[in-house]
Amino acid sequence: MKKSWALDIDCPNCAAKLEDALSRLPGVETINVDYVRKTVTLTAPDADFDQVAEAMLRKAVQVEPDARIFEAESTPAHGAASAGHEPHDHEHGCDCGHGHHHEHGCACGHEHNHHHGRTEDSKGSWLQTHALLLRAGVTAALLLIGSLLLDGVPATAVLLLGYLLISYDVLLKAGRNIGRGQIFDENFLMTVASIGAMLMGDCAEGIAVMLLYQVGEWFQDKAVDKSRASIAGLMDIRPDYANLLTDGAVTQVNPAQVRVGDSILIKPGEKVPLDGLVLTGVSSLNTVALTGEALPRDVSEGDSVISGCVNLSGTLTVRVTSAYGESTVAKILDLVENSGAAKAQTERFITRFSRVYTPLVCLGAALLAVVPSLFDGQWLEWTRRALTFLVISCPCALVISVPLTFFSGIGAASRKGILVKGASYLETLAHLDTMVFDKTGTLTQGSFTVTSIQAADGDQDRLLELAALAEGYSDHPISKSLQAAYGKPLDVSRVGQAEETAGRGVKAMVDGEAIYAGNDRLMADLGLAPAPCQEPGTVVHIARKDRYLGHIVISDVIKPNAAAAMGDLKDAGIQRLVMLTGDRQPVAEHIAAKLALTEFHAELLPEDKVSRVEALLHEGGKTAFCGDGINDAPVLRRADLGIAMGALGSDAAIEAADVVLMDDDPLKLPLAIRIARRTLRIARQNIVFALGIKLLVLLLGALGIANMWLAVVADVGVAMLAILNAMRAMRIR
Repeated sequence: MKKSWALDIDCPNCAAKLEDALSRLPGVETINVDYVRKTVTLTAPDADFDQVAEAMLRKAVQVEPDARIFEAESTPAHGAASAGHEPHDHEHGCDCGHGHHHEHGCACGHEHNHHHGRTEDSKGSWLQTHALLLRAGVTAALLLIGSLLLDGVPATAVLLLGYLLISYDVLLKAGRNIGRGQIFDENFLMTVASIGAMLMGDCAEGIAVMLLYQVGEWFQDKAVDKSRASIAGLMDIRPDYANLLTDGAVTQVNPAQVRVGDSILIKPGEKVPLDGLVLTGVSSLNTVALTGEALPRDVSEGDSVISGCVNLSGTLTVRVTSAYGESTVAKILDLVENSGAAKAQTERFITRFSRVYTPLVCLGAALLAVVPSLFDGQWLEWTRRALTFLVISCPCALVISVPLTFFSGIGAASRKGILVKGASYLETLAHLDTMVFDKTGTLTQGSFTVTSIQAADGDQDRLLELAALAEGYSDHPISKSLQAAYGKPLDVSRVGQAEETAGRGVKAMVDGEAIYAGNDRLMADLGLAPAPCQEPGTVVHIARKDRYLGHIVISDVIKPNAAAAMGDLKDAGIQRLVMLTGDRQPVAEHIAAKLALTEFHAELLPEDKVSRVEALLHEGGKTAFCGDGINDAPVLRRADLGIAMGALGSDAAIEAADVVLMDDDPLKLPLAIRIARRTLRIARQNIVFALGIKLLVLLLGALGIANMWLAVVADVGVAMLAILNAMRAMRIR
């Protein structure tokens, strides 16, 4: 079982430490503490989930008392009502089981002091923000008065007052953490450095260090919040309401309250809140938020509509086919919002690095203070250098910027209709060297047309009629093309039992006798020799049990952008472009030549595709499989990366694949690779930049060139620049 909670925590390094502590609890399969998204996600066995969750929440209170974990927002945005529960009256709920003071609504059943509603929450945030700025302003004034206008005891008293005003919360956190044995964090570093400076007589410098640190943290939090809001804006597909039709009356309700089978009204300019079928009306839908393409999609009576689109023109009456929690928009939002659970190797490296980095720097500072002093006796000077060494050691710039970079990249891809389920998949996408494709619906349009009919007795109309009747039960594109070519309503009373054999074809009772429609394998099973066919296309052989009747050739059309996409993939360094298909060798050869593929394999059964992908995996490198996501789930899961194409509204595709392309455009593949590589490049830039600047200032501090002012400005500046650089991943050229 898997569940997410909202997380209120103001320290990225603390979030990393919290994740490390929670991951060690018994029964925890996976735990993900995401500072950027402000969530904590737990996976544990179903039978023990409640006990593990309770233990996790208790441990979180012990490890980080200032962190608050709340029930996820009970709105359609998170699918809270998908299991049939009514939305709660309060905005958040606490599940901690303890008597804390909560600023949000609580669902734990205890009498806490709550402030319900967004208005009260906004007021609290406003007061908290402006209280810090007010403290900073008063502290700056006291620093000026104590340093420039006063002398002796009055100056010391004013400076001490200013120090306590700006640093009391940091001092309290540091004290609590030391009491719990959690020494090495930024609160400890800033406390030791600032108090040390004041004890050595540099009161102004000690206050300035804490003042700059607090203001820098405030700007850092605001930058992260702004980036999070910007990314959320990219996926502005969440419906606000649904117009429920009841006995001719229209009522605006929460989409989570609408049930399958209910009818809703969608007016021009409104978002489609739920998946459904059009009962009445004609209109055009803007799918840009789902697919990244602005070309409208026309719908009329009988057509399906997908939640997240925008109704452009006419009024539609729609019968709901999926509850909100199972709708397309809910699944897409869930994928984007929970994509942080699959962390990239780069993120995992930074998490591991931060665990050892700060203790090592503290050890280095201690050695810097003691060892040189033993030789020259300048204890005060080397202690000052050691304190400067501590100030610059905070790893927050790395801990924030790298996850934020991947989050920005995933958000940018989402805006183009490319859903990436996690940073690890984005990283794999950037390192691909082999791309494997299914043919039908991926490289070709999947819209088949009958191009040739060869009847053994010369009666082409009769042969087409038998084929259409035999395939009449199926919605497969080949079946649809046969029915379209027949052009008459099918008399289903003439068709009896029908069954399909995977990788061969169908058998159906037509007018009381068995009719077979399928490929060469099916004819071989019947002991019949089909007539040879040299025409490009898919051949459907028709036979009775003991007699071959003829064949029908059906041709598929290559997608308009497929050839350009293959060229772009080669330009991007994808070394092998492989096509796997169950179609005939001549058809596969024709398409492979048209698209300039490096290799192809034809006449494959579904299990053969898995074997071919496994063979490619054994050759090394990173291999992706791209299919339509409906019949290719085993191969999608087996490859290093599964990419489902044309998955608008396809539950199977969204479930099976690691990357989901919401429309049918093959050019989205090279675009996805470009986004992934640019994101990874920015993440590496942040790592090199942050470590480089920190190591430089550490060296300057050790040499006595950099003082605490420069150290704290460098620390805050590095964090801000890394965050701004991370946000560049949201922009797509």
